[in-house]
Amino acid sequence: MPSTMCSRLRMVMCQLLNLFLSIQENIVLIENALAGDFVLPKFGQFTKHIKDIYLNCKENTNGKVADYIPQLAKFDPSLWGVAVCSVDGQRFAIGDYQEHFCLQSISKCLHYPIVLEDLSAETVHQYVGHEPSGQTFNYLHLNSNDQPHNPMLNSGAMVLCALQKPELPLAERCDYVQNKFKQIAGGEFVGFSNATFLSERETADKNYALGYYMNANKAFPPNTNLMDTFELYFHTCSIETNCDAGSLMAATLANGGVCPLTGQKIFGSQMVQHTLSLMLSCGMYDYSGEFAFHVGLPAKSGVSGAILIVVPKVCGIMVWSPPLDLLGNSVRGIQFCKELVNLFNFHKYDLKGDISGRKIDPRKKQAEVQGDKVVPLLYAASNGDVTALRRYYLSGNDMTQQNYDGRTALHVAAAEGHQEAVSFLLEQCHVPVDPKDRWDFSPLDEAVRFKHKECEDIIRYHLKFQETADFSRENSFNNNYS
Repeated sequence: MPSTMCSRLRMVMCQLLNLFLSIQENIVLIENALAGDFVLPKFGQFTKHIKDIYLNCKENTNGKVADYIPQLAKFDPSLWGVAVCSVDGQRFAIGDYQEHFCLQSISKCLHYPIVLEDLSAETVHQYVGHEPSGQTFNYLHLNSNDQPHNPMLNSGAMVLCALQKPELPLAERCDYVQNKFKQIAGGEFVGFSNATFLSERETADKNYALGYYMNANKAFPPNTNLMDTFELYFHTCSIETNCDAGSLMAATLANGGVCPLTGQKIFGSQMVQHTLSLMLSCGMYDYSGEFAFHVGLPAKSGVSGAILIVVPKVCGIMVWSPPLDLLGNSVRGIQFCKELVNLFNFHKYDLKGDISGRKIDPRKKQAEVQGDKVVPLLYAASNGDVTALRRYYLSGNDMTQQNYDGRTALHVAAAEGHQEAVSFLLEQCHVPVDPKDRWDFSPLDEAVRFKHKECEDIIRYHLKFQETADFSRENSFNNNYS
């Protein structure tokens, strides 16, 4: 075989292999694309809104870069990145989303489910509580049982480090947690900043004091090697990532512990439930209660300026901007979260059946959105529920909406003989009196057909009134232009 043909054959084989690997890496995304079953069906529209929010937040120049760890103080305050990954692998990123930063306290919400998987929740919570502390993240304080209040504090994270495979050498324990983080991120960028690690260790007087205070109160498991625990804690805080990989970490939690990119089950659903519950109540330092009130999403922030945000069953988001507010949270990041839930109905307690239409539900196809609006309207009309009809009307809903068959609330109310509903629709909502459905029936036809004389009389009166008004307008027009 000629050498040129061999070269071409090798090139084709390499291309086929690369194609196969690419398909294998994105198998979850491809399966959902073929099925037309994305959780965010209009992802382009969704990301356009995300871009708009990003640009709004970019104008915010408030806050100050953390300087108590020297390596953090070096970051440019203008850096601002956002990345989104849906639970079925659709992705979007904007700004400085590939810049590397350390996870810092965000590592706590990732390390916690790792330790849960290894030991069980019952074992872990023998040594750490579930409650918000009401104190700063590094405060020298334990609960009434001489335990850290929760795993999202420095004290709780140290307990996690003490519990994580203590039988292994320190180097293997560090490798173990780093490899787990990489699995959560679907194999995307997870690194380590030795400079930050050294900087953390050199400025850790408060953490050392906290560790020794805990040790004196027997807060650690028996036979804990305290110095190894400190080293592992500093290591987890110094693990690096970027917004792109961070959004995958968040999406793995949003997806119940299954990585959207690889389809690998990293955590059991129960472990994710525990993690998200604590993130919602304790994940944002002293701002956790305010954040739960205003944003209502599980999230975890770090003093590097990152916030990992989970929209359960929908997507994961990582935002990063170094300037922090007085409570240690990214200023742009907090603004982004608030604008996100002001636009989309992602807040945990946004009512599922919200009829006001004030917020967008990007999870639904247009037909579903329309159905959600018209079905309860027609249902209220079919039951003669004037109270519900009034609520829809006062919420700004279109009372003239039609279903697939072209039937309006007036058609249904007339067919069912609900004269109060018919009167309300005509006199208060001023709906058209003679719309036609797909069979060319009007509300009057329905009232006559089902022998509802009272409804028939009301509709005939309004038809006559409309004819009189139309006649008056026509005469006025003719008089003006004759």
